[in-house]
Amino acid sequence: MAAPAAKQEGYFDCRDAWAQTLESLAQQDPRIVAVVNDSVGSSKLGGFQKKFPERLINVGIAEQNMVGVGAGLANGGRIPFVSAASCFLTGRALEQVKADIAYANFNVKLVGQSSGVAYGELGPTHHSIEDFAWLRPLNNIAVVVPADAWETAEAVKWAAGHEGPVFIRLSRMPVPNLDVPDRQFQPGKAELVRQGRDVTLIACGTMVHLAAKAALSLEAEGIAARVLNMATINPLDDAAVAAAAGETGAIVTIEEANIRGGLGGAVAEYTAANLPVPVERMGFPGFVPTGSVEWLFEHFGLTAPGIARVARKAVGRKRA
Repeated sequence: MAAPAAKQEGYFDCRDAWAQTLESLAQQDPRIVAVVNDSVGSSKLGGFQKKFPERLINVGIAEQNMVGVGAGLANGGRIPFVSAASCFLTGRALEQVKADIAYANFNVKLVGQSSGVAYGELGPTHHSIEDFAWLRPLNNIAVVVPADAWETAEAVKWAAGHEGPVFIRLSRMPVPNLDVPDRQFQPGKAELVRQGRDVTLIACGTMVHLAAKAALSLEAEGIAARVLNMATINPLDDAAVAAAAGETGAIVTIEEANIRGGLGGAVAEYTAANLPVPVERMGFPGFVPTGSVEWLFEHFGLTAPGIARVARKAVGRKRA
């Protein structure tokens, strides 16, 4: 097995990009505040706290109160970034996210830290693989899943200027920056990472660079795989999905989340209703075992070889 990403050169922790960007934005805009649940360290907000001690509110381990405080701050004209482990932010405080933020349409920015299975050995209580399914039905919350450090910084900048609720899903696992020239962050638009005509790999977050690696190996076999970085889950880029279905005839979705209700569910919903094509969903089928991130990814096929294997299956279904 390859060495953990944290030990590889050229890999970056997206939380560093988030924290640095928030500090820079706060320097320019006094309305920006941070709200945390005793997670200053894991949210990488130690620097923010030192620079703006009166603009960081630590409510303690009380996630429901935390979201309510964020809603109140937004109602008072502030721009609150509410940061906590994604499993607790979207699970324990889901009612407050629904009623206090989404229903009220308050200008709160939710930042789910250490998402997916980044907590690994802490097990299902700390895995956050249901958050897409919980938040997608709250249709006025933009759900953004940056794929690398650059996209994280751009997403935070955009969120600060966007009027309305946003959920940004970050991992604690370092990832490489995508090799895409002339990048522009466009919320609601998929980013073309690689062109292809035989199958489309639609990925988000930590899975995008693995999809790009899989596409390289497929190319050697004569399979041209298109790779899309679907950084915005809500709203979904329906046009990009339609083009993928119509032009490549088969789709594989890859996400560090439950395959029910997330990226795979959204793509399958669209294609089933508009352009039925083979769709293979990669992710987690439900609760997953306790284990290291590397073991979990390997066990559930969330690796470049695993993605390539499923892509071949999708191409085969198209040809059947």
